[in-house]
This record gives sequence, C-alpha cells and structure tokens, in this order.
Amino acid sequence: MTTRITTLSSGLRVVTDQIDTVETAAVGMWVGVGARHEAPHEAGVSHFLEHMAFKGTANRSAQDIAETIEGVGGHLNAYTSRETTCYYARVLGDDVPLAVDLLSDILQFSTFREEELVKERDVILQEIGEALDNPDDIVFDQLQRTAYANQALGASILGTTESVSTMARATLQAYQDAHYKAPSMVLAAAGKVRHEALVALVEEKFQHLSSSLDASFEKATFSGGALHLHRPLEQVHLMVGYEGLRLGHPRFYTQSVLAAVLGGGMSSRLFQEIREKRALAYSVYGFTTAYSDAGLMGFSMGTSEKSVQNALDVLRDELNKVHASLQPREIARVKAQLKASLMMALESTSSRCEQLAQQLLIYGRPVSAAEIIDRIESVTLEDVADLAKEMFAKEGVISTVGPLSTPVSFKDCA
Repeated sequence: MTTRITTLSSGLRVVTDQIDTVETAAVGMWVGVGARHEAPHEAGVSHFLEHMAFKGTANRSAQDIAETIEGVGGHLNAYTSRETTCYYARVLGDDVPLAVDLLSDILQFSTFREEELVKERDVILQEIGEALDNPDDIVFDQLQRTAYANQALGASILGTTESVSTMARATLQAYQDAHYKAPSMVLAAAGKVRHEALVALVEEKFQHLSSSLDASFEKATFSGGALHLHRPLEQVHLMVGYEGLRLGHPRFYTQSVLAAVLGGGMSSRLFQEIREKRALAYSVYGFTTAYSDAGLMGFSMGTSEKSVQNALDVLRDELNKVHASLQPREIARVKAQLKASLMMALESTSSRCEQLAQQLLIYGRPVSAAEIIDRIESVTLEDVADLAKEMFAKEGVISTVGPLSTPVSFKDCA
C-alpha cells in the first residue's frame, strides 16, 4: 500500500492509494458539505444537487453520461450524508482519465435544465414516499430528529415533500456556488492508479473550482426525548439512543468497543439476551453515528406490541449493568471483530478510496490501518466500563413506529 497526498494551488487535495495487485480503480470526489449545512428553506438541496449532477452538463446529456461510463464497463454513482456529498466511479485502471473527466464535467458544468429538474423532482418525491413507507427509515429519522431537535443535523437528508416540491434551479445553483469549494473537497483514488499522473489530470480538469471556503454550520446540541408514531404494522420498530462521541474524539474507539459488546453480532449481549434467550425480537443490534462535533450511540430492534415493554426492560437492564459486569474475553472478542472488519474493508478499492477521503476531511491526514489497530488495542476494560457508566446515566432518546396502543416506558428516555 502506497498512500500519497498533493494539495493543489486551489486547495483541492488529491490522495491516492496505489495497489499494484489489482486491475481496477475507485476514484471519487468527496465534498465536505451535506444536509446539516442547509438552511430551512433549502431542506434536501444537497441530495437534490447530487441527483441533478447526472442529468446533463454543458458537454454531455444525461444519456451521454450513462453511456460513456458504461461503455467502458464502469460504474458511476453518488450519495449524500449529513456532512458530506460524494461522487464516485469504479473503472479499469486504464479508464481512470475518463472517470476523472466525467467527474470534472458533472461537478463543474452541470446545467440543471428545467425539464430535467421537473422530472428529477418527481423521482425524489417518490424516494421520499418510499422512505415514508419503510418503518426502518422512519424510526431512524425520528430518532435523529428527536436527538437534534430544531437543528439541521436532525432534519431528513431527503428534505420534505414541501421543500422538494418548491426547489428551484436558482436554489441548486446558489448552493453549489456557495459550498462546492476546492479547499473543502478531496479527490481520492485507490487501486491501479499513479499519483503523479492523477495529480496532473486533476489539475488540468478541475480549473473552475473556487478557492474560497465557507462551510460553516450550526453546532450540534443533543436534545433527548421521545417520539412515537402509530402505524398499523405487524411489529413495533424501535430505537433507543444516547449522546455519543464526535469523530476524532480520544475515546472514539472505546465507544466502538462498547457498542459492539452490547450489539455488535450474534455473541453480543443484546442479541443473546433479547433474541436467543427470550425470543423477543428477530433483529437487534447496536450502532454509532458520528459527526465532526457530535455523535449518537443507538440500539435497534423490532418486536410485537405485547413484547415491546419486556424487550425495553431487558435493554435497560443490560445498559445499566454493563459497566460493572464486563469480562476480559468480551473485550478481546470485540477487538478481534473490529480489527477483522477493518482489514476486510481494505481488500476493497472502493472502501480504501472512501476511507482516505473521509480521513482527510475529518483529520486532515490519512490514518493507517496500523494506527487504527493500535488505538483499538489500547482500549482497556476499565475504559469501556467508565464510558458506559457515564453515557447511560444521561437522558437518552427513544423512537418507535408501529401498533402501540399505549405509550411504552423507558427510564431516562420517556
């Protein structure tokens, strides 16, 4: 593995991970802006902008874009999160110049034609409708909205039916002009790629990005509370969350170990207690969501209305006692899981590419696998116990969707 970084005069960073044993490459542009940078009247604009990037440029139609990448057997896609927007491609190594050309075209010369905007608005409204039909999506969005109430960080990435229905071309253009700035962008590539050649190509193709920078956002404040939505479903879908740690926090990997001990697989405490021993749920797991200045640790499951209170009581008991009952074998097992997951991800050029880009946006530098493993290994049982005792003593947040006829009770979250 050979990782190299070059910062262009515009502030755009180019990072590569050359892998000589593969014939393909992943290449993408990560922009350090997402849903939390939106003003209320712009809700969903980051995601809408990502969709419109593929709908035609000054040089190519939407069909041309699709045929160009697929004509070499490649793949072009994008995604939006709360803090980043990514446009990426997977191609054979010899086709990296074509991928970079396409990325430069859609990121600098998209036209946002009105007829395409009208059609894509309908597509996004269908996407919102699909999410509103999916209880897993609803319960997480409710958790996020309740945890970060009245903040952009708590809003849906997709926006609302109302905001998308009125989204204008001028709004898209103004948002891109304001936030797609070279210093907040990282072009990353992994696989069959040569650093010097890629830097020269990027320098040639990305000459129209502004070098100014303004990507401020409202500081996150964890709210706590509860949100319940009655739906005539077969199960109650529920999530419980607690204020977690930001990306780069000194105890970030301690949090990862704690989340995995509780809900990181079939051997985790929640899976064993809630599913295996009591058969209260089919799926139960823990997760962490982290941002530049905030974080959330959560636990998710689906259960019947008659079992939901029992399942919550078991969850509460497990959270209450974990700090005092941790075993060395649990910590060792979870560390092995985290390290294996990291190393398996490094076998994918796409994962390596994304990891490099995110690390530059978060830390300003690549973080090697060896360094991450060292941080995981340095976590002690006492570290995990202290964090659990501190975290679960605070007020949390609960979100439910399903056929609840009476409110559920969950100490600190009700």
